[in-house]
Amino acid sequence: MGNCWTARIKAESPYHTGGNLQYVSNDGNALSGSSSGKVSSNSVPPTPRSEGEILQSTNLKSFSLSELKTATRNFRPDSVLGEGGFGSVFKGWIDENGTTATKPGTGTVIAVKRLNQEGFQGHREWLAEVNYLGQLHHPNLVKLIGYCLEDEHRLLVYEFMPRGSLENHLFRRGSYFQPLSWNLRMRVSLGAAKGLAFLHSAETKVIYRDFKTSNILLDSNYNAKLSDFGLAKDGPEGDKSHVSTRVMGTYGYAAPEYLATGHLTARSDVYSFGVVLLEMLSGRRAVDKNRPSGEHNLVEWAKPYLNSKRKIFRVLDTRLEGQYSLGGAQKAANLALQCLSSEPKFRPNMDEVVKALEQLQETKDAKSNNEKEILGDKKLSSSTGGPKHRRRSAGEACDGNGASASVSYPRPSASPLYT
Repeated sequence: MGNCWTARIKAESPYHTGGNLQYVSNDGNALSGSSSGKVSSNSVPPTPRSEGEILQSTNLKSFSLSELKTATRNFRPDSVLGEGGFGSVFKGWIDENGTTATKPGTGTVIAVKRLNQEGFQGHREWLAEVNYLGQLHHPNLVKLIGYCLEDEHRLLVYEFMPRGSLENHLFRRGSYFQPLSWNLRMRVSLGAAKGLAFLHSAETKVIYRDFKTSNILLDSNYNAKLSDFGLAKDGPEGDKSHVSTRVMGTYGYAAPEYLATGHLTARSDVYSFGVVLLEMLSGRRAVDKNRPSGEHNLVEWAKPYLNSKRKIFRVLDTRLEGQYSLGGAQKAANLALQCLSSEPKFRPNMDEVVKALEQLQETKDAKSNNEKEILGDKKLSSSTGGPKHRRRSAGEACDGNGASASVSYPRPSASPLYT
C-alpha cells in the first residue's frame, strides 16, 4: 500500500488545520450521516444524503463571504493560524452572539478554515465536516459555529483553540512550545479518548478514521478536542461487522487490517489511538525518516520494549524524567500495546480505554497526595534539626496519647507545563 500515500503537508504555525489527507477517496458513501444522542435536535434526523439536506439538517450559522472577509481582515497573511491539505486557517472575530462578523480585536475569536481550490480535498470533505460537526456535540469535539458556501468558495467557522494542535506541542521546538509534562499528556490522552468513545457509542456509531496528533486541538486549559471530520464515516449497521471503503488517512496511524483490506471498524480508530498514545509517551513521531535505520516506524521499533520493565525506559521521552512513577508508565505503555494489537479483536474498545486512563489518573492523584503528606512531615522534622524530638506547631493536632499527628504541607505548584 506504500505507493498509495502522498507526501504530507505540515503545519508551520502554532495552530494546525488538520485535514492532511494522504489519499482522497471516490467513495460516494463518504457523506452518510450519523445518529447520536447528542444531536442538534431532540429527535434523530434521517440520514442526510444531498448537500441541501445536510445543510438544512444543522443549526449552524450561514455566513456570507463578505462577513468572513470582515472578520479576518480580508484573509490577510498575518491572520493565518495554520496551513494544511484543506487550505489555510485564519484568525477572525464575531460578536458575542456568534451571528455577525466584527472588527478585529472585538467580540469572540474564531478560526476560519478556507478551502484551497487546488488542494487534495474538496467539497466532499467540506460537506462531511458540516454533516458531522453540525449534528454532534461533545466537550471533546471542536465546536463548528458555521459555514460559508458562496459560488466556488467553501469555508468553515470554528471555535478558536488557543493552544493549537497536540502535534506542535509534542514535536516542535522553540520558546513558544514547551515540552508537555507527563500529567498534561495523560490529561490530553484522556480527553481525546473520551471524544473517540462518544463517536463510537451505540447512539452515534461514527468512525473517525483520521485520529492523529495534528487533529487533536487544545484549548487554553489543555482540554483536548477532536477536529477535522472530513474522513469520518458511519459505522456498520445491523449484523455487518465492518464498512468497506477506499483506504484513506495518514500513513503511520492507519490500522494494518484497514490498510490490507479496506475493512473499517471502530477498532481501526483504537489502533490509531494507540499510535498517538505511544507518541505522547515517547515524544517521537509515528513516522520519522530522520531517525536511525530501524527506528523510522515508531510502532515497529517500540513494541518489543513496551511490556518490559527493564527496557521501557528506551521508549519514554527523556524530557519526562522524574515526572512519572514506574508503575504509571508501565500501565500507560501496556494500554498502548493493547491498542496496537495486530488482531482487532484483542484491542480494547474506547470505553475500556477511557476507564483505564481514568484509573491511571486516580492512581496518580492518590500518589501525589501521599507524597505531599510525606514531604510535609519531613519538612517539619528537618526544620528542628532532627526527626526524634521537636515541638508541635500551632497547626498540628494531637492523638489520644498526646502525640502529634502529621500535617500535610504541600509544595508550591509549578508551572502547568512542567507539573
